[in-house]
Amino acid sequence: MNSIQTFYDELIRLVPPEALIAITIISVVMFFGTILLIPVIIIRLRVDYFLHDEERVWMAEYHPVLRYVGLTVKNTVGLVFLLAGIAMLVLPGQGLLTMVIGVSLLDFPGKRTIEHRLLTKPMVFQAMNAIRQKFGKPPFSQPI
Repeated sequence: MNSIQTFYDELIRLVPPEALIAITIISVVMFFGTILLIPVIIIRLRVDYFLHDEERVWMAEYHPVLRYVGLTVKNTVGLVFLLAGIAMLVLPGQGLLTMVIGVSLLDFPGKRTIEHRLLTKPMVFQAMNAIRQKFGKPPFSQPI
């Protein structure tokens, strides 16, 4: 008990209590946000989404201004998910799964290579298909 109190006192000395409260609130919001949003995103993806390497033009049929606003929002959400996933590698949460969603939302060169590396981990691929199965969706096609 004494070591916990010493750790707490040292932490309070280094980080203001208000910052600790803010970090805690952000962590809880990110945790529950990913729990709610990850299934929604996973069940909306096509079965063959991870099989194709061709470049997709998102919102191509929309007005250019609306398309760029949509791309900005999509990439911002993807970056938040990617950073949250990286944080969840050491914090509570579904780190790798959150990173897959973040990378799939981002637009950058080499995106498919990173997706492929993450999806070839059996734990990640099985978790994504388990979520799809829970909602009555067919499993993703296995990337080669």
